[in-house]
Amino acid sequence: MFRRGSSIFVPIASLFSLILGLAITLGLFVSVRHLEHEKVDAEFRRLASGHLKAVVDGLDALVHELETINRLFITVDGVTREQFHTFAAPMLQRSPYVKSLGFQRLVTAAQRPAFEAEMRKYYPNYSIRQLGDGKPEPAAGRDQYRVVEYMEPMAGNERAFGLDVSTSKIQAEPSQRARDTGLPASTDLFDLTRRDKGRQLGLMILMPVYQHDAVLDSVDDRRRALIGYTSAAVWADAFVNSVLAKDGAQTRDDFFLRVYASAKPEEASLVYRQGNPVTPTETATWLPSWLFYDAPQDMSQNFELAGKSWYIEASSPPRIFTKKNAGSVLVLLLGSLLSFIGATYLYFLSTRSKRIEQLVDARTQQVRLATQMMKEDIVARKRAEDALQLRERAIESSAHAIIISSAKLPDHLVEYVNPAFERITGYTSSEMIGRNLEILHGNDHDQFGLEEIRSALREQRSANAVIRSYRKDGTLFWNDLYVAPVKDSSGRVSHFVTALYDITEMKSYEAELEHQARHDTLTGLANRNVLSDRLSQAIVYGELYGHRVWVVFVDLDRFKFVNDTLGHNAGDQLLKEVALRLKAFTREADTIARLGSDEFVLILPERLDEELSVGLIQGMMDSIARPLQIEGYDFFLSCSIGVAVYPNDGADPESLLKHADIAMYRAKEMGNNNYQFYTAAMNERALERLRIEGDLRNALERKELLLYYQPQVDLRTGRVVGMEALIRWKHPQLGMISPTRFINLAEETGLIVQIGAWVMHTACEQNKAWQRMGLGYLRMSVNLSTRQFFQQNLVQSVAQVLEETGLAPHYLEIELTESLVMTDVELAVGILNDLKSIGVQLSIDDFGTGYSSLAYLKSFPIDALKIDQSFVRDITVDQDDAAIVASIISLAHNLRLQVIAEGVETQEQLSYLQRHRCDEMQGFYFSEPIAASAIEDLLRAGKVLP
Repeated sequence: MFRRGSSIFVPIASLFSLILGLAITLGLFVSVRHLEHEKVDAEFRRLASGHLKAVVDGLDALVHELETINRLFITVDGVTREQFHTFAAPMLQRSPYVKSLGFQRLVTAAQRPAFEAEMRKYYPNYSIRQLGDGKPEPAAGRDQYRVVEYMEPMAGNERAFGLDVSTSKIQAEPSQRARDTGLPASTDLFDLTRRDKGRQLGLMILMPVYQHDAVLDSVDDRRRALIGYTSAAVWADAFVNSVLAKDGAQTRDDFFLRVYASAKPEEASLVYRQGNPVTPTETATWLPSWLFYDAPQDMSQNFELAGKSWYIEASSPPRIFTKKNAGSVLVLLLGSLLSFIGATYLYFLSTRSKRIEQLVDARTQQVRLATQMMKEDIVARKRAEDALQLRERAIESSAHAIIISSAKLPDHLVEYVNPAFERITGYTSSEMIGRNLEILHGNDHDQFGLEEIRSALREQRSANAVIRSYRKDGTLFWNDLYVAPVKDSSGRVSHFVTALYDITEMKSYEAELEHQARHDTLTGLANRNVLSDRLSQAIVYGELYGHRVWVVFVDLDRFKFVNDTLGHNAGDQLLKEVALRLKAFTREADTIARLGSDEFVLILPERLDEELSVGLIQGMMDSIARPLQIEGYDFFLSCSIGVAVYPNDGADPESLLKHADIAMYRAKEMGNNNYQFYTAAMNERALERLRIEGDLRNALERKELLLYYQPQVDLRTGRVVGMEALIRWKHPQLGMISPTRFINLAEETGLIVQIGAWVMHTACEQNKAWQRMGLGYLRMSVNLSTRQFFQQNLVQSVAQVLEETGLAPHYLEIELTESLVMTDVELAVGILNDLKSIGVQLSIDDFGTGYSSLAYLKSFPIDALKIDQSFVRDITVDQDDAAIVASIISLAHNLRLQVIAEGVETQEQLSYLQRHRCDEMQGFYFSEPIAASAIEDLLRAGKVLP
């Protein structure tokens, strides 16, 4: 249509070339702009994902750290205020966004007086409080309180200390949820004012604390076992700021982040805001917005904090693309320029000068472009060098060891270590470069983690393991090792980078917690959990090899006396010494555990080369019986031991422990300081003992206890001069129960104090009644138990009984056993002097069966000695008993004391006592113990010795 040489062809070709060039340029511009938009969007998503993950991980870490506080109460029984402070202080220092850490104890109305009294020892005028009109006031009466018992830090939180939060509406639902699930529970946001920043929003996380060893299989189990909550009050905005600061996040005008403490973005639950949104300039609706604006799509996420849903969203305000992206502009300008150059080149083809001019212009433009590109390349290289230097400085400054080693087999030699490696291992950089990291493992090559690392090196992949390593000086340290391959420009693995984290301190702490969970904190012996596990193993071993297993249950006699007289510190020293003495009788395969305050259990499996014998048990008793000096006092302990043997006495740990315990109680019933092997009859006795103990608690209220009286006769006149009050129990089903069956039980349970007070009051009242009847002025003898004797108000209670009954003091005789007054001579002398000061008579009962010394005996302000019936029984047939009785009578008279012989049953015994000038007697020969009405008949009849 057109000829090449025509003047019309050149403009049309130039115009077509220009249009085509501009079209291509526009296409390239759109493509590059789309790539730039995707890059901005990817960068935003990377930044947003990092922020979102940092907040979520931070919240999870917060709950995990707070659960650590709860583990203190799980690990340690009876956490003290100092332990709570020591455990909480590091966490508060690490977490400035935590306003307070506390422990809320459940206190019933019945426990409130004792709880407040105990707290006043440390905080005078302490009382449980509640908030009334926003001000603390004494808490009103209710069935149960939830009291803030521990609070860290105390400064700034004084108003919360001692506060009853059971009525808090904010904490009501979370506390119930935490109690029923056993998991942490968070409150809704509430006003948590800060002194330095005014009103701030915060929340509280509650974690339940249950009784030790409690069964927590169901909601009802957890509700019954609940004893309180650990709590943490957290400033929400400070927490999010802290988490983002640790993640390296900084405020940017192109990034908008909001965090809500609710499942949806609600302004009332907003706890954190970063950045301000920018309203973009409107563009034509038929053009995509990314063509002119960098506008990444918003990101959001829901997550949970201690049962409460949170919502976080991130967005970036739309910005004109020219602010950060020059590539698309460059493509547009360069493409347009080249299009015009081509069109111009064609246009001036017909004219040489024009063509040369166009060529010169094109060359000039290319040179300029090349110069610009060279400058950009220089800038890019400088940035790359700066980035490399920054990474190098970061590695050098890292607190963790960084090692770079070659990927060449077989040694993977070290090429670089940072200063942290030198500090942790003791090896210098020059000592490690060119060597293998295996030098850190010494001879300890048999580790699972090492095999995992070697496998990763062979397979050229990443790996992580916890391994044991050794410093240059040979000391062990634990480390968490991460290894990852590094590829070169061709994609081939050329090196490995290794990060080494020293976790020795964490391992030591874990080992300490495990030891505390499995051992008694006082003696270091195994606890009940370990005992059950070891006994199960011993039973399996015994069943496999046909060996017997002895379970030895040791209980210290009169241990409570040490605690009551010298305090718990002395008791702890005694328990430690007893533990050492018992350990001396164990072998490597044996187990010794402490179950209770003064209870120990030994597991003694038999071996092929040796058999166990009762000599070992006797050796334990002899060892414990050796004198023990505590705080300047000499103590002579004894113990009662019960033994159960597998398989005869049980085939499982529970049965063996139960039967050994029953045998131990049988040993105590037989007078302490002996041992018993379990028999089936003991189980029946234990069941009977359990029934008697339950009925004994109600015997006084049901008026089942009564007193019998045995006359005491003057051997010179033959007349009755006194009575001894002897308790009896008339059980509605079992009939008359002997005191030997229930007195020791009453002593163990503490009921002896209440029963003894009743006996003394009833006996004195009866004696006064006989005096009013004109039956004579007789001496009434009443026995005192050990618990009664060492009561602080003993003298006052005796004086009160005499005053209430109207009985003159010299008509009351208090009988004390020889072993009782010898327990603590100095204390006993003081108590006896106080009793003597009110005018009562004092006598030593069962004399000759204990270990009195003459030096102590003459210091006691007593009036009479009672010869035990075990000596009187055989005085006519046993010369030794006769000599002992004659010596006691002579001794007493030399000390100006009266002598009363117990258990006189025959005329021959009576005659022997009369010949040796014994003062008084009591026994079946004259009268057995009889009821008060029968005594009245005896006195009215004027019965005397024949």
